[in-house]
Amino acid sequence: MKRQLLTLCMLLLAVPMLWAQSNGQTDFNKNWKFFKGSVNEGEKATLNDDNWRTVRVPHDWAIEGPFSKEYSTRCGGLPFHGEGWYRKHFTLTEEQKGKQVAIEFEGVMNNSEVWINGHYLGKRPFGYIGFEYDLTPYLNEKTENVIAVKVSPEDLSSRWYPGAGIYRKVWLNVNNSIHVGHWGSFVKANNVTSRVATIEIAIDVQNHLKSDEIVTITNKVISPEGKVVKVLNTKTVAEKEATVKSMQSFNLLSPELWSQEQPNLYHVVTEIKDNKGKLMDTYTSRFGVRDIKFTAKEGFFLNGKLTKFKGVCLHHDLGPLGTAVNRRATERQLQIMKDMGVNAIRTSHNPPSRELLEVCDEMGLIVIDEAFDEWKIGKIENGYNNYFDEWHDRDLRDMIRRDRNHPSIILWSIGNEILEQGSKEGWKVANKLATICHEEDPSRPNTAGFNNYGGSIKHKLADQVDVVGFNYKPAKYAELVEEHPDWIIYGSETESVTSSRGVYQDTFLEKYEKHEDKQVTSYDIVGPVWAYPPDMEFKFEKENPSIMGEFMWTGFDYYGEPTPYGGRDNVTNGQWRADWPSKSSYFGAVDLCGFPKDRFYLYQSEWTDKPMLHVLPHWNWKGYEGKEIPVFVYTNAEEVELFLNGQSLGKKVKGVDKATIPVSFRFYEGPNNFESPYRLRWDVPYQKGELKAISYIDGKVINEEVIHTTIKAKSITLEADRQVISADNGEDLVYVTARAIDENGHFCATFNGELSFDVQGAGTFEATGNGDPTMTIVPQSKKLKFFNGMALVIARAKEGVEGTMTITAKGKRLKSATIKVETKLSATAKREL
Repeated sequence: MKRQLLTLCMLLLAVPMLWAQSNGQTDFNKNWKFFKGSVNEGEKATLNDDNWRTVRVPHDWAIEGPFSKEYSTRCGGLPFHGEGWYRKHFTLTEEQKGKQVAIEFEGVMNNSEVWINGHYLGKRPFGYIGFEYDLTPYLNEKTENVIAVKVSPEDLSSRWYPGAGIYRKVWLNVNNSIHVGHWGSFVKANNVTSRVATIEIAIDVQNHLKSDEIVTITNKVISPEGKVVKVLNTKTVAEKEATVKSMQSFNLLSPELWSQEQPNLYHVVTEIKDNKGKLMDTYTSRFGVRDIKFTAKEGFFLNGKLTKFKGVCLHHDLGPLGTAVNRRATERQLQIMKDMGVNAIRTSHNPPSRELLEVCDEMGLIVIDEAFDEWKIGKIENGYNNYFDEWHDRDLRDMIRRDRNHPSIILWSIGNEILEQGSKEGWKVANKLATICHEEDPSRPNTAGFNNYGGSIKHKLADQVDVVGFNYKPAKYAELVEEHPDWIIYGSETESVTSSRGVYQDTFLEKYEKHEDKQVTSYDIVGPVWAYPPDMEFKFEKENPSIMGEFMWTGFDYYGEPTPYGGRDNVTNGQWRADWPSKSSYFGAVDLCGFPKDRFYLYQSEWTDKPMLHVLPHWNWKGYEGKEIPVFVYTNAEEVELFLNGQSLGKKVKGVDKATIPVSFRFYEGPNNFESPYRLRWDVPYQKGELKAISYIDGKVINEEVIHTTIKAKSITLEADRQVISADNGEDLVYVTARAIDENGHFCATFNGELSFDVQGAGTFEATGNGDPTMTIVPQSKKLKFFNGMALVIARAKEGVEGTMTITAKGKRLKSATIKVETKLSATAKREL
């Protein structure tokens, strides 16, 4: 969490953004050379790589495809395994010469090895955590330097799509001989009230000199408004060729608390000066002041406010972008989740990107930061279990040290559904990992997600963690609370219903295993044997209020694990090929493009207070005239009236007029037809025309939604998520949604015709998608099909170019559409240009 800044003034200008530009940490992401395949002596500085492809990292080579049945659909049907090489040529500037120079990778997927000028620096098997190497002893100050990175991810090494390559950012860290160490600050707020909080600042001072040095450490604490609220000074001895810790603390009066409603963020600017007063380093840490408390009887409290987890699990891919990290893509994901009512994220099942945690800090989302999906017992042939003994201690400690200043993080998770639950000795591993969490960060509790209900309890693994997470066990909540009254419990993974956006087969409310079209109905009733509709989690949490809430599986669809198609965990050895071309998940409340499915609105109706109303299914049922179509309505209003072609079909009261849905899952012993108080249902004899719902509170109209029977699609409409984006660094993105419309202006919810996109002007084409889990057109294609009336194009602003980006969509026998998006430079970027 660091950025060196030239002056305090620069920091104050950059308060909203932690990672402001500086001369100490340099963006090292452009102009990498890439080659996919084996390279003889690829680490040699003299190797001729002129013919290699030039790429900008973050980069995911596997998302370029092709999608193929040859690759495991459990991992998205994409070529993420094999060998790839990255090389970067650079020359030190005059200011960098004579300094301590290190390279920092935020994440490389996976089994990375790194060289500088042919000198081997090390390896890192785990792709989800960052690392730093000291380059100083091997640098050429007068001639060119070459960094080489070999990446060799293996097949059968992941249970989902992991991506491949240098998929997170890279930095060149240039420091004086005495500086703050890597991830070398820890800012804690203790004894927090609205009146006062004790702030503790721990700084690791690294001395590369061969002599002890007396240094002065100044910590300037800056408020969310950019005002200096405290200056602390201390002197210490920086021991030769060692790292020492400096501790300072003070009482912050009337702190501006970090909360979900007001996520206030402070900064600490640390300055280190030598005994002559020369400034050696400036290091910035961002933190928040908040109080967290967990209780067995009542649940989780944030700043004294009882807070229920309305959470989602998120994998790390970004849909059409693959796993290549992008801040705007991450921000958009989390904005969509907040719109659904989400207040918490579980990083399933690995350490997340820096960007995700920063955005959660800024949005007020709380986070469970998860370390591992495997311990010593493997789930897959080439999984993390092969590296656990050697690497688990460092990987877990590094995750905590990297992430510990984020106020959004409330729990460290040591594992997900680990197979040691079935082992008598498994508790020892859990205890060791939990102890590491306490050693590195005593300010937060730890947790794990347990799916083996009997084993995790019988073998004492649940006793080792501070907060106990259970996956898919709502029917056991009452038993757990009664038999373990001292446990703090939540649903660490819930629901697992599958659905395809906009798909409603003629099976209607039949709970089937598979369908011939490789899709899943969006009535949100179908799932694997452990899964259940959201309604059941709502029900059992309401009956057991001490359960702290849930993290539903999953917020977004992701590449891989196309349950119910393809295969089964721990049965098909990772090679899920039975139901090609199904290759991405159906679990999400939104699809791969971020388009909401119906389940999004069911959660929104329970998790939000802003008036909302949603009707399903579509109303295009030619050939079903007179047959009853189940119509569901989701709302947070009191009652809803439904109309067909102007004729009232009656009012229904939420919670009173219940909707019958089929339910059956493990450990559930209730009726197979559940009367849900969370949905409203009408069985409507089909006739084409207009279906309209009106919601009421206290007899007053609150919302209205209308769906129509549509005729042949005639045109395309385009809608951008933002009208102005940044041109500062060439990283900002705009997401443009295309919809098919008939001649009456109505959305064609069943249209699957072809279209193409074009981007001109101040932007470049980035990717496309449509949310179809069976589509095998790669995201780099400008041509694709609508999926149930919708498609997406992503465009990138050109770096340093102010102007207008023009995006055009065309379709066969469709009227084309064009939209314009402005790209702007900030005042700082203009000065630098």
